Amino acid sequence: MSSSTTQSQRRQAAMDQQATDAQTPNYLFPGAVFTDAVSSKEVSSSAVSSSAVSSNSNELFRSHAIELDKHDPIAHLIAHFEIPAKTIYLDGNSLGPLPINAKKAAIDVVENQWGQDLITSWNKHAWIDLPTTVGEKIAPLIGAEKGQVICCDSISVNLFKLLASAFQLSTPERTIVLSQQDNFPTDLYMVEGLQQMLGSQQCALLTCDADELEAMLQARGHEISVLMLTHVNFRSGKIHDMQKLTQLAHEQGVLVIWDLAHSAGVVPVELDNCKVDFALGCGYKYLNGGPGAPAFIYAAKRHIPNLKQPLTGWMGHAKPFTFDPNYVPDVGIKKFLSGTPSVIAMAVLSAALDLFEHVTMSQIREKSVAMTHFYQCLIEQSQTLSDLVMASPITSDNRGSQLAYRHPQAYALCQALISHGVIADFRAPDILRFGFSPSFLSFEQLFDSVEKLKAIIESEQYKLPEFNRKQAVT
Repeated sequence: MSSSTTQSQRRQAAMDQQATDAQTPNYLFPGAVFTDAVSSKEVSSSAVSSSAVSSNSNELFRSHAIELDKHDPIAHLIAHFEIPAKTIYLDGNSLGPLPINAKKAAIDVVENQWGQDLITSWNKHAWIDLPTTVGEKIAPLIGAEKGQVICCDSISVNLFKLLASAFQLSTPERTIVLSQQDNFPTDLYMVEGLQQMLGSQQCALLTCDADELEAMLQARGHEISVLMLTHVNFRSGKIHDMQKLTQLAHEQGVLVIWDLAHSAGVVPVELDNCKVDFALGCGYKYLNGGPGAPAFIYAAKRHIPNLKQPLTGWMGHAKPFTFDPNYVPDVGIKKFLSGTPSVIAMAVLSAALDLFEHVTMSQIREKSVAMTHFYQCLIEQSQTLSDLVMASPITSDNRGSQLAYRHPQAYALCQALISHGVIADFRAPDILRFGFSPSFLSFEQLFDSVEKLKAIIESEQYKLPEFNRKQAVT
């Protein structure tokens, strides 16, 4: 048996396993073939789970997508967003679209709160409490009890705070920050910046491949101060086992910082249950807080009393309006605040987060899994798209709410898709990435986007010069 045949069989086995793992009664495919994993008693003879489509099942058509949308239990969320007509938005993993109530909040905070009530709004409209109130809205989405999440600054700034705080909790012989080689660059850059400040004898970045992390913890755990990882990889969408890696790190006396940029709001996270030390994330992706929306910090309550973060601005003071010349930190999570909060941006994010009052994270994840599996099947069944090579894990349990495909003309394909109203994104060097935000996407849109991609490749439109000119933001 050739190696290519063996690889193909393994891939098909993985796909079949995913079909079983992704099984859900809420997302059903009319006319599909049953597998052993699905009982005819569980679903009607006219419909089976999308994940129960076997390798010998009928080809998927638009009618399947329409039926999925018809029975989608969270389809009502789509009406909460303002998305341009004739646009299929598959980039919510980079920037979430505009929630209607967030737009209303922006108008209110500018025209009424700022425009009419002026500085009295710090009290009248509780601007001063926004970092805390927004943090408390985020907390249940990431499995955190109250008093452990604060909204402020950006991921980069917050990571600097957490890294410096973690080092102060470690012993002097622990000087290494261990991370994944293909972590999002800003996370690595912040460690390099701290290393430049402190010197490599006190802080040193060590990176390795994802599959080497456990061995590295075992071999050099006594030297490592912090394990710093992104829960869902920004390129491939691969999910780390948060509980396992956190436990392994703790067994070696290592503190853990998790970046939740591609998890918060779309993948269920249980920070408290996993005994995570620190975490952070952004507000502009799946939380739909708008471009440049504030980020958030999570610090486990067991650590908070002993933490000393380096950016000791006045908002982190225990009593900022006493204007004491000596810094006394707040005793709680507010010690991570530095400067004056960005009120307009935070008010918009606060309103956007109200969407999650209408849905649970398990419902979001259920639809996310169904969507990525549906999209994966659509691409797999098309001979036209055979040059797209999956760069994401094959099974949904091991990936977030995105699919990444390698193609030598990925950038041009992305630009051509945008010209046809399908907004995806490109990640260097050759990744075409599709993000699936379950709150505002329909299955029919997914089907239509694949049809447009097929037409672009068949016509070779992507070879046109205008689709091959690199822009400032790719």
